[in-house]
Amino acid sequence: MNEIICPNCKKAFKVDEAGFADILKQVRDHEFEEELQKRLNLAEQDKENAVKLADAKHKNVLQEKLALKDKELEKLKADNALELAKKDTAIAELKTKSSNADIEKKLSVAEAVKKIEKERDDLANDLKNKDTEKQLLEKSLNEKHSAELRTKDEIIKLKDEEIALRKDMKQKLSTKMVGETLEQHCEVEFNKLRATAFQKSYFEKDNDSSSGTKGDYIFRETDEENNEVISIMFEMKNEGDETTNKKRNEDFFDKLDKDRLKKNCEYAVLVTLLEADNELYNSGIVDVSHKYPKMYVIRPQFFIPIITFLRNAAMNSLHYKAELNRVRNQNLDITNFEEKLNKFRDGFSKNYLSAQSHFQEAIKKIDASIAAMNKVKEELTTSENQLRLANDKADDLTIKKLTHGNPTMKAKFNELKSK
Repeated sequence: MNEIICPNCKKAFKVDEAGFADILKQVRDHEFEEELQKRLNLAEQDKENAVKLADAKHKNVLQEKLALKDKELEKLKADNALELAKKDTAIAELKTKSSNADIEKKLSVAEAVKKIEKERDDLANDLKNKDTEKQLLEKSLNEKHSAELRTKDEIIKLKDEEIALRKDMKQKLSTKMVGETLEQHCEVEFNKLRATAFQKSYFEKDNDSSSGTKGDYIFRETDEENNEVISIMFEMKNEGDETTNKKRNEDFFDKLDKDRLKKNCEYAVLVTLLEADNELYNSGIVDVSHKYPKMYVIRPQFFIPIITFLRNAAMNSLHYKAELNRVRNQNLDITNFEEKLNKFRDGFSKNYLSAQSHFQEAIKKIDASIAAMNKVKEELTTSENQLRLANDKADDLTIKKLTHGNPTMKAKFNELKSK
C-alpha cells in the first residue's frame, strides 16, 4: 500500500499498487505535456526573438549600405559639380584662346610669309653666288690639273733621265769600282753617326795584307778598362748589272771567316748586293752561323742596325768578359805563384837538408856528451856511495870501539876519567 497526500486538502490516503501506478501515470503524462508545452512556447519565443534580431541586423546592414550609397552619391555629385566647373572654366579659356589664336595666327602667317620671302631671296642670292663660285672653282681646277700634268710630265722626264744616267754610269763602272762605291756608302753612313753613337769605336779599312788576304773594314770597341767589347770584320760585295760572271754570297764565306780569325775579330759580316732576287738575303739580317761561326749576311740598309744589334748584345755580356779577363789574370798570377813556390820549396829543401845534417851532428855530439855525463854521473854516484859508507862508519865510531883491544888507550881514558 502506498500513502498519497492530496495537494489540495493535505490529507493522506492509502491506495493499492494498481491505483498508485495509474495515478502516477496520470500525473506523469500531465507534467510531461506541461513541460513539453512550456518548451514549445520557449522555442517559439526564441524563434520570434531570433527573427526579430535577424530583422534588426538586416535593417542595420541595409541602413549602413544606404548610408554608404548616400555618401557615394554626395561625393559623385560634388565631383561632378567640380568637373563641370572645370569644364566650364576650360571652355571659357578655350574660347579666350581661340580668339587670341586667331589674332596670333594672322600675325604668324604674316611673319611666316615675310620669313619665306626672305629665305627665297637669300636662296636666290646663294644660288647666284654658288654658280659664280662653281665657275671659278672649275676654272681653278682646270688650271691646277693642267699644271700638275705638266709637272708630272717634267718629273717623269727627269726620272727617266736620272735612270738612264745611272744605268749608263753603272755600265761604265768596273766591278772593283762598284765594290768601292758600296764601301764608301758604308763608311759615309758610319761617319754620320761616329760623333754621336760611336765615339769610342774604331772603324777603318783593313790595309794589313801581311797574312795573304785582308777584309774591307774592321770595327772594334773597348771599354774604359781597355776590355774589348766587340770586334767585327766587314766584307762588302757588289756587281754591275752587266757583269756576266755572277757570284754567289756563299763564295765569299770561307775567305771572310779566315780573315776574321787572322785579324782576331769576334764577328764576320758580309754586306752584299749579290743575288738581288734571293728572298732569303732580301728578308733582312741573315744568320749563317750554321755554316761559319758568328757570321751574318746583310743588305747595305742593315749596315748600321747590325753594328748596333751586335754591340748591344756585347754590352750585355761585357760583365762576363771583364770577369773572364780577371780570371785569366788570376791564372797568370797563379802560374807566377807556383814558380815562386817551387823556387822557395827547392831552397827550403836545401836549407832543410843542411840543417838536418847539422842537427844530426849536434845530436851525435849531444849523445856523446850525454854518455860522458852518464859516466861522470856513475862516477859521482860511486863517490856518493863511498862517502855514505864513510859517513856510516864515522857515525858508528865510538870510544868503546876505539879502545876495544887497545890496553894503552884504555888506560889513558881511564886515567882521564879518574882525574
